[in-house]
Amino acid sequence: MSSPRDFLYKIARQAMRDRGFEPDFSPDALAQVAQLSEQASLTGRRDLRQLPWCSIDNDDSRDLDQLTVAAPGAGRGVTILVAIADVDALVPRDSPVDQHAARNTTSVYTGAYTFPMLPERLSTDLTSLNEHEDRAAIVTEYPVDEEGVVGASSTYAAIVRNQAKLAYPSLGAWLEGRGPMPAPVSAVAGLEANLRRQDEAAQALKRRRHDRGALTLTTSEPRPVFDNDTLRELAEPQPNRATELIENFMVAANSAAARFIEDHGLPSIRRVVRTPSRWPRIVDLAAQTGHRLSESPDPVALEEWLLRRKAEDPVHFTDLSLSVVKLLGRGEYVVERPGQPAIGHFGLAVQDYTHSTAPNRRFPDLITQRIVKAALDGRRSPYSNTELATLAAHCTEQQRNAAKVERQVAKSAAALLLSSRIGATFQGIVTGASDKGTWVRISGPTTEGRVVKGFQGLDVGDRVAVQLLHTDVERGFIDFAAARARS
Repeated sequence: MSSPRDFLYKIARQAMRDRGFEPDFSPDALAQVAQLSEQASLTGRRDLRQLPWCSIDNDDSRDLDQLTVAAPGAGRGVTILVAIADVDALVPRDSPVDQHAARNTTSVYTGAYTFPMLPERLSTDLTSLNEHEDRAAIVTEYPVDEEGVVGASSTYAAIVRNQAKLAYPSLGAWLEGRGPMPAPVSAVAGLEANLRRQDEAAQALKRRRHDRGALTLTTSEPRPVFDNDTLRELAEPQPNRATELIENFMVAANSAAARFIEDHGLPSIRRVVRTPSRWPRIVDLAAQTGHRLSESPDPVALEEWLLRRKAEDPVHFTDLSLSVVKLLGRGEYVVERPGQPAIGHFGLAVQDYTHSTAPNRRFPDLITQRIVKAALDGRRSPYSNTELATLAAHCTEQQRNAAKVERQVAKSAAALLLSSRIGATFQGIVTGASDKGTWVRISGPTTEGRVVKGFQGLDVGDRVAVQLLHTDVERGFIDFAAARARS
């Protein structure tokens, strides 16, 4: 009998194919990578290797897309520099590797196995901003004052060197005073003070964004955790000051990239979340807690309610966050031309927003990087408006498909963990209710399942007790019967 990891890997590969992904690289793509030199050309770039750059990512991340550092700014402010791996320098457009990336459009992380968008010799080596390696990068720098106001940014090609590879859990614990300083921090002269400045700037950015209506939401997708080949649990990443640092710096960098492209008269692919059509249901959920929201979508008022609920009921805030995310609607990629009114991102409370900071993992970021480099060189966009529109629609579809693959594998893992608990009762929250079915999310393990009995009258955000009826590990099916609902 195969191990749980091997079994879930087979499920993941089939799910990839079913959703239109190619799980393997073509011989031509592998041959292209095998012929690459050790690194991209570093000539003609600004040399910033002396700065105390660091990467901050998950413990097990090997595809490092960005580095950050803080430099002195005006008054009490700082200048933040974000270096993004120059993937385009080694992945020419329409090359075999690029064709694979354009088809899949994203790396898919299933826990049992990672299906990278780029071959590992690129994504974890030559185009990864690895520790103690000189790398080609595109740098965006922007000033941040003590109130979190971002000033005019600049963008340029540079050479960078990652001085310290840091991880969210240990760095976050240190920044919050819950743990010791990570060893790589103490090994780099000046990095401790620099990270403190980065943290202060990130918190100022956070306060400013949330004052403008950026939403406080605690959501994450659980993923299988293995002890060797034994499935141990489903775990959810926990946010902390380190994750907030990267989130706030990347939001600012992505906004800067969008404005940079528009200022140079070029079209771009933007990441948008439209004004929510299910706002009345959000109003109803707020009313159930004694809070009144206006009939028209208001992100500032919504954020005030979310902060209140997080303080009043932290135990159930993740459940509430998931309900609000579902009701806000899906993000999508769209083409925006210079001078065209921006749709914006409702959840982030920004008007100009693209994806530019993860070109090893997401194809829209690689597209954006190519457009940014064309602007730097004074060239026309490498993509026509028609090509961008086609790519935007495809990237939107594949991002949603990737989420479905990851969710399917996680549900298969959950079904495996729950297979011995048929008849058990769980407390859950309704996460979906439509003609296609009613879905509930439980904890212990955290997973979603379908309510196949007693679902009448349930809506997103309702809390409900459910009894486990059936599991199908291979298909990732988890079926419940609703015992009783409570708002």
